[in-house]
Amino acid sequence: MYLQLQLCTKDDTKKLLSISRQTFIDAFEDENKPEDFADYMNTAFSEETILQELSNPHSSFYFVNQKNHTVAYFKLNDHKAQTDVHDKDAFELERIYVLTAYQGLGIGQWIIKKVIALAEKAQKKYIWLGVWEKNVSAIQFYEKKGFVKFGRHPYFIGQDKQMDWLMRLDLSTL
Repeated sequence: MYLQLQLCTKDDTKKLLSISRQTFIDAFEDENKPEDFADYMNTAFSEETILQELSNPHSSFYFVNQKNHTVAYFKLNDHKAQTDVHDKDAFELERIYVLTAYQGLGIGQWIIKKVIALAEKAQKKYIWLGVWEKNVSAIQFYEKKGFVKFGRHPYFIGQDKQMDWLMRLDLSTL
C-alpha cells in the first residue's frame, strides 16, 4: 500500500474538521453519554477550534493519503503546544486516527514510523501521548511499538471525567 504524508494548512480546515469528527465519532461515540459527547464534539471539533489549532506554530497536522483519498491524520505538538509535559526535547502525538474502513491495514504502524522520523529530524529525545485507559486495543498497539506508561491525566468528554494513560517512546531505545 503506497501512502503519502501531507502537512495540513489553513486551506485544509474543512477537510481536517470532517476527518477529525468522523474518526472521533467512530471511535468513541458508543462509549460516551450522548449529551457529554455532543458537548465535546461541538467544542473540540468546531471549525473555530480546528482553525486555532492549525494556526498554532507549535502544532502540526498531517493527512495520510492513499492515492487521492485521505485515510488518516495525526497531530504533533512541540513543547509550547503540548498538553501536559511541555518538554522541548519531545513531541506530543496528540491525535492519531485512521478511518474505520482502513484500519487493520498497517497504516497506524506507518504513521508511527513517520512520527519517529519527524522526531529524529527535529532532534527530539522521545515521543509521548495520552490514550484513554479503556481503549485497550490502542494501548496494546502503542506497547507493541515500544511506548511505556509513565503517568495518567484526566480528560473530559463534556462533564464526564475520564482518565488517559500517558505513554512515551524513548528514541534512544530504537
